[in-house]
Amino acid sequence: GHRRKNWKVRKFVLREDPAYLHYYDPAGGEDPLGAIHLRGCVVTAVEDMPDSKKYDVENNLFEIITANEVHYYLQAASSTERTEWIKAIQAVARTGK
Repeated sequence: GHRRKNWKVRKFVLREDPAYLHYYDPAGGEDPLGAIHLRGCVVTAVEDMPDSKKYDVENNLFEIITANEVHYYLQAASSTERTEWIKAIQAVARTGK
């Protein structure tokens, strides 16, 4: 939702070889809507979105900054899930191709 100022539910698939996070429409469709290249990225928990209204986002946010400095903001369903996503993405960013 960082390019558009509204949040959309997406299905994410993390791949190690090549190191990408592909995202899909959860309603179906075989083809990804897009992909985030993770090799060399930085991923961190985010406590507050600067341009958002409080009612637009719950916590459990994290940010992916790609090697070419594109910023993606994502929201997990829970704080536990956010931690799991961050750890998994960090591992792929280090070891993925």
